[in-house]
Amino acid sequence: MAEELLRQREGHVEVLTINRPEARNAINLATARALSAALDECALDDDVWVVILTAAGDRAFSAGMDLKAFAQGEFPATEQGFGGLTERHFPKPLICAANGSAFAGGLEMLLSCDLVVAADHAVFAIPEVQRGLIAGAGGLIRLPRRVARAVALEMALTGEPVTATRAYDLGLVNRVVPSDQVLGTAMAMAQQICANAPLAVRTSKRVLLAATDLDEADAWDLNNEAFAVIATSSDALEGAISFAEKRPAQWRGQ
Repeated sequence: MAEELLRQREGHVEVLTINRPEARNAINLATARALSAALDECALDDDVWVVILTAAGDRAFSAGMDLKAFAQGEFPATEQGFGGLTERHFPKPLICAANGSAFAGGLEMLLSCDLVVAADHAVFAIPEVQRGLIAGAGGLIRLPRRVARAVALEMALTGEPVTATRAYDLGLVNRVVPSDQVLGTAMAMAQQICANAPLAVRTSKRVLLAATDLDEADAWDLNNEAFAVIATSSDALEGAISFAEKRPAQWRGQ
């Protein structure tokens, strides 16, 4: 059996590839554990600034839970949620390169990522209600934070899919490109992020996501506290000096 998860490093970018194309990249327990362990390592590795999550083939990013494995008693989750991802608070930018369709838990994994590049033939759905279930791996929580509530309700209550073009119009994905350009586009986006100070990038992600759940006064407190820390960092000083000297910054993540 092939490895369930492939890993590749390009500069400061780690690419994690779900490698079960014969099963439409459905998630079994081994895949969930492998992905969870890889994300744990990436979170602690100071040399990893951005992570890209993608999948093998061009049919599906993930069809969700591997029902054959589930029928044998497996549930593909760890303490970090479905696929080792959906209940995780990952500190670094996480880009989904959706090489194909994402259904059920597959879409919920996509929703756990910060940015999404989608293949133009992909479709997206949380069809659990059609099987007597609910999108219990975060779809009902994250989807209405990503798109308008009426749209989230329609997707959750009908289970019907949306196309990649529609997903882009709704703000569910950031880019829609031909399938052979998905990973390259995600990598270009990752490299754009890596050109910036990693500590400032991680802090920007943390404040932006946390502030959406706070009232304005508390959000300002969080913002000002974070800015005070960042303003005294080595990278902030390097940013000013490199600008004055008209040279690329040499970030240290400190």
